[in-house]
Amino acid sequence: MIKIVKIIISSAILSAFIATPVYANTYAQFLCKNSDYQCVKIKRGQTWHSIFPDSEQRNLVMRLNRMNVQLQSGMTIAIPKDLAYLDLEDISPFDKNIETINQKVIVFDPRKLAWAAYDEDGDLVRWGPAAGGAGWCSDVGRSCRTIRGEFTMYHKRGEWCKSSKFPVGYGGAPMPHCMFFYRGFAMHGSPIVPGYNASHGCIRLFNEDAKWLNEEFIDLKNTKVIIKPYGGYNSET
Repeated sequence: MIKIVKIIISSAILSAFIATPVYANTYAQFLCKNSDYQCVKIKRGQTWHSIFPDSEQRNLVMRLNRMNVQLQSGMTIAIPKDLAYLDLEDISPFDKNIETINQKVIVFDPRKLAWAAYDEDGDLVRWGPAAGGAGWCSDVGRSCRTIRGEFTMYHKRGEWCKSSKFPVGYGGAPMPHCMFFYRGFAMHGSPIVPGYNASHGCIRLFNEDAKWLNEEFIDLKNTKVIIKPYGGYNSET
């Protein structure tokens, strides 16, 4: 009986991450409209590693497509035609400098499916893929869009941070390196950043990015968090 309960709870935790179908309107499909990209439909058995043996190219393409999920047959990814000549700075969707008053700033833009970290001088330090709240969450029967506005990072936890609310009725969904900026809204690591806004309101990041922000960048109560409005590449997300 105990084993059965554990299986049920594990399935519920997994479902808490998957709020939108796999073949949603992804950022890759948006990029495919641009002639600078070659769009590839994934075949059975293909993986990130098999397509991109070079780790730097693999990391760049994953970040460009705003996804770290396992590739599945039928998925589409966008690949820059000049991939061999690009680095992460080249594909950054953010300004290199912003105005700030001696305060670190983190920006999340759900239209770009990306976040950016700026130092006290307003210089871009690092950016990465992200997924905000979904337009609709069937388990709660409402929109889950991430709150917009300006906030201050006020609390963080480590690798074993977990949700107290999701999955509904259970709680316990992993939120490694969580960083809270407003009530239950947090930025945290996730193995499911799928290339579209898909969460219950939190901002999912690649795990390594969440760890870096949590341990090396944010200063509690002196890091501003700016959440941009929805719309853009896909008005349904």
